[in-house]
Amino acid sequence: MLVFKSGKGFMYGVPTLTDVARLAGVSENTVSRVIRNKGPIADSTRTRVTSAIEELGYVPNRAAGSLASSGSMLMGVLLPSLSNIVFPEVLRGIHSALASTEYQALVGVTDYDALTEQGIVSSLLAWKPAAIIMTGFDHTDATRRMLENSRVRVAELMDIDAEPIDIAIGLSHRKAGYDSGRHLISRGYRRFGYVGHDWTADRRARKRYEGLCAALLEAGLTLKAEQRVDGPSSTIAGRDTLARLLTKKPDIEVVVFSNDDMAVGGFFHCLSAGIAVKEKLGLFGFNGLDIGQSLPAPLSTVRSNRFLIGQTAVEKLLESSERPLERQIVDTGYVIIEGATA
Repeated sequence: MLVFKSGKGFMYGVPTLTDVARLAGVSENTVSRVIRNKGPIADSTRTRVTSAIEELGYVPNRAAGSLASSGSMLMGVLLPSLSNIVFPEVLRGIHSALASTEYQALVGVTDYDALTEQGIVSSLLAWKPAAIIMTGFDHTDATRRMLENSRVRVAELMDIDAEPIDIAIGLSHRKAGYDSGRHLISRGYRRFGYVGHDWTADRRARKRYEGLCAALLEAGLTLKAEQRVDGPSSTIAGRDTLARLLTKKPDIEVVVFSNDDMAVGGFFHCLSAGIAVKEKLGLFGFNGLDIGQSLPAPLSTVRSNRFLIGQTAVEKLLESSERPLERQIVDTGYVIIEGATA
């Protein structure tokens, strides 16, 4: 029997509309009206009901009254972005694994926003999906409660550096950052710089940064300069941010970028500024994108197995409709591509 705790004591089982009404101090009809957004509701009442829903992790059952199997063939997929080529490749892996099954994917895009993710999870769970596939471990407390209470199978992708709700599939970003540092040190580099993007939206980039710094510290080295842009990664951001870093520290030997988008932008800056890549300045990325390998000098980087991550998620989730007693972690690994830029 699942036990959960609200602000008014312990309750047992999956939270119900009655539990929400009791915690909010209103009638069940009022809770229903708030959920359906029907009729006039005082702002204070709506706030109490919404807070109770979030505290309990309650999910309304929108499949009630319809066929019992209506949601059983649905698999929710939440991705932070579809403009970043990394995640469409994950989605291709998911669709490849679903192709021979009767399951259909319902895709939601969170734009790296935890509250947006929370709303999408609530909507998906209301239709009783067979499973939910998500990205990373950074969820709101309300999202985590909803998922834990639902007992729906959950796969958290791209990262294995934390404890999953159910199953995690991906790679250790700390280790990838550490191995990148060790690789570059073995190639003779000693004066390191770092160019990155917003860590708030992409905490996996920060884990790689921490791994890189650990490798440098182990070798008695530190970053000589670092520069980050307050925003998402892009080739333009990489180009402009490298230019700013080199203005401060022109004697840097190699620059590690938060990902390939940023590194490709750095390559373009070197072209325009007449900087000989590798001979004068080494460049190193992360992701192993095709655009980086299509440069006149193929980018030195780390390739993550994105298609495999999506494919493996579906295969593991379909092994059983019940969550296993022990949480699972599947390491899909990565490969360091030597390239020609570092």
